[in-house]
Amino acid sequence: MIHAVPSGARVAEQAFAREFPQAAVWNVMDDRLLDDARLAGGLTDTLRRRMLRLIGHVMDGGAQGLLLTCSSYGEVVDTARTLWDVPVLKSDEAMFKAALAGPYRRIAVVASTPPAVPAAVTQLEALVPAVRPDRPLDIVTALSEDAADADDAEATARHLADALRAAGGADADAVLLAQYSLTPAAEALAALVELPVLDGAGAAARELRGLLLPGEGRPATAAAVAP
Repeated sequence: MIHAVPSGARVAEQAFAREFPQAAVWNVMDDRLLDDARLAGGLTDTLRRRMLRLIGHVMDGGAQGLLLTCSSYGEVVDTARTLWDVPVLKSDEAMFKAALAGPYRRIAVVASTPPAVPAAVTQLEALVPAVRPDRPLDIVTALSEDAADADDAEATARHLADALRAAGGADADAVLLAQYSLTPAAEALAALVELPVLDGAGAAARELRGLLLPGEGRPATAAAVAP
């Protein structure tokens, strides 16, 4: 797994311990990825090449599968899939598929870092034709950079809830967390906005388990924290 923030790494490790305990997890961290993307105003060719070098590093080390937990760099996965013949997963792809397959018509996407918002929307919109071509979908986005600096999960949830209400997402059918680092706030956020809140780490672990251990795998689903 390649991570951009330590909190995201912890969430992913917990998900794999629960959903795919057979996996030997190898964590690679570059904690400047998000800061450098912010300073650059988004992903640049230099940052894309940097991520591809990180992916090449784990592939050279014998990785049989890869989860990129940083949603902001998800577009690099498309290139990686053409270069390496092993499963390479975007952070929230499994969650998005499950959400689109569910009963939700209006989905709110929340994040605490600006690049995560367009990255999530792009992935969602790209999956719609394959997963739900005949059903309409409304996407509302909410960003709270204050949530990134919150002291605990409850404070994070309050910032996210405020951002959701300000963006008109309070009437959504479900909320999707666009970053693994926000997962600890899922339960508190669900209670504040009284909506199901979905996170991607568990869904990603289940999908990799299904790909690498097909005899034991389970469908890639995203568990929703109920309000």
